[in-house]
Amino acid sequence: MELYLLLVIVAVLFVTFAAILRRYKRCPSDKILVIYGKTGKNKEGSISSARCIHGGASFVWPVFQNYAFLDLKPISIECNLTNALSKQNIRVDVPCRFTVGISTEPDSMTNAAERLLGLSIENIQNIATDILFGQLRLVIATMDIEEINSDRDKFLASVSANVEAELRKIGLKLINVNVTDIRDESGYIEALGKEAAAKAINDAKKSVAEQNRYGETGKANADKDTRVNVAAADADAVKGENNAKIEIANSDALRRQKTAEADRLAVAAEKVQAAKALEEAYQSERDAEMARAEREKATQQANIVVAAEIDKQKKIIEAEAEAEQARRKAKGEADAIYAKMDAQARGIFEVLTKQAEGFQHLVGAAEGDASKAVLMMIADKLPELVKTQVEAVKGINIDKVTVWDGGSSVNGKTATSNFISGMMQSVPPLQDLFKMAGMDLPSYLKGQTAADNQEAQAKE
Repeated sequence: MELYLLLVIVAVLFVTFAAILRRYKRCPSDKILVIYGKTGKNKEGSISSARCIHGGASFVWPVFQNYAFLDLKPISIECNLTNALSKQNIRVDVPCRFTVGISTEPDSMTNAAERLLGLSIENIQNIATDILFGQLRLVIATMDIEEINSDRDKFLASVSANVEAELRKIGLKLINVNVTDIRDESGYIEALGKEAAAKAINDAKKSVAEQNRYGETGKANADKDTRVNVAAADADAVKGENNAKIEIANSDALRRQKTAEADRLAVAAEKVQAAKALEEAYQSERDAEMARAEREKATQQANIVVAAEIDKQKKIIEAEAEAEQARRKAKGEADAIYAKMDAQARGIFEVLTKQAEGFQHLVGAAEGDASKAVLMMIADKLPELVKTQVEAVKGINIDKVTVWDGGSSVNGKTATSNFISGMMQSVPPLQDLFKMAGMDLPSYLKGQTAADNQEAQAKE
């Protein structure tokens, strides 16, 4: 269910994005994009009827706005005006061809959007033709036939000025005006042409006669000048020939002198160049020998010094490696000894700590009385002490004992009993062992009674 909802949301977003992209309109360079509907306000603050864009792009809001295009392609209009009344009240025929198009100026584009949007090319041509006919008649009515016929620039400027202002009102712009020919039904223009032709013919004849007169006079003057000039030219030619011969002789002498000098300089230059070439050859050989010596020196240095340096560095590196290995080994042994001693110390510390804790618990069990705690320890070790005394006698090997006893007794003891008692005294008694340890054997282990203890204490 969640996947289905996610797919629906993605589809809705995709459709919305596609719709937005479809409403983003780009304007070609040969068209005007006209956006109409709710377009806001213009610069004057009033509500704008349309927003025109030439080049670029804009987003067209759905529902609130729509768009259309105006074509900027030129429109050719043939305007053959007939029976137009001129300033001289002479009717003339003026065949013209106008080329117009929709203007790209901001105000003109708005006018075109308001008045031409949705019209076909034929409708635009019809509207423009009416305007052109009216303005063309107005211009012809303000000009003479001579001005219209002879001063075509003024006529075209007047037509352009009047037509341009009227076309701008509907958003059009005048691109070109071409007037092919001007005719009138009264023959005035033809008469002007004949007059101009006759005047031109007469001027041409007069010019021919004058030119003939000028030609004959000029011919005579030219003949005179020719003879004078020929004589002067002959004299100048002879003088020039003589001067030329002198110049030739001088030139030959100078040439021979220059040739000799050039030969001398050439021979000297050849010898100098030969000497320089020989010197350069010697210099090149010396440089070659120096270079060879340097190369041999570099070779020997590379073969001996570099090899020795490499061997030296190798030995230094090996020595450093051995020293580092020895340092690492010594450090490892030291670390091992330290670890061993540390472990032994920790073991002894733990043993002593546990013994101390045991003694502390033992004293605690004896209600804080150290003597009672010692007695408890002795009682615990008594079997081992007795075993030790027994082991001392156990190891004596007596193969044969011979006793000569006459039956007499000393202090109530026979000789045999004295022998046994003396032998037993050779074994360290428990009392002596306790005394050597700085302790005293309890009285009940000595076999003494309470009275004996009191007597012993009284003696002490």
